[in-house]
Amino acid sequence: MADDQTITTPPPYEPMIRVVAMPADTNPAGDIFGGWLVSQMDLAAGTLAAKHARGRCVTIAIDRLIFHLPVAVGDEISIYTKIVKTGRTSMVIHVQTWRRPRHDDQAFLVTEGTFTFVAIDENRRPRTLPEATSSGTPA
Repeated sequence: MADDQTITTPPPYEPMIRVVAMPADTNPAGDIFGGWLVSQMDLAAGTLAAKHARGRCVTIAIDRLIFHLPVAVGDEISIYTKIVKTGRTSMVIHVQTWRRPRHDDQAFLVTEGTFTFVAIDENRRPRTLPEATSSGTPA
C-alpha cells in the first residue's frame, strides 16, 4: 500500500514491546511469518490488559487485523498498544506494529488490529475490572 509507506511517525508514547525479527521467524518466502507478528501483538496487548485489570486476562477476539507491509529479518519491531474502550469485564485494545531497519531511523507501520481481552479470576471466570481513576488508570 503506497499510502502506508508514507506513515513514518509511530505513536508519541513508548512501545509495549520491542524485538528484533530473527531468521527462525520467517515463512517459506523468507519474510517474517504473519503468525509470529500476531503472537507478538497479542503479547503486547495482553501485557497492557493485565496491567489495567491488575490480574489475569484472556484474549477473546482479534478484529480488523491488517498487514500493510512485510517485515524482514533484522528489522526492529516496536509494538504500541492503547486501550480504546472498556466494559465491565472487557477491554478493547488497538495495537500497531512498526518496523525499523536496524541501521536506519525511518519507521513504517506494518500491522495493526484490535484485540479484545476479558479479565478473569482464579476460576477462569470473568471478573469486574478495577475502578478507573480520573487519569483513566485503575485505582
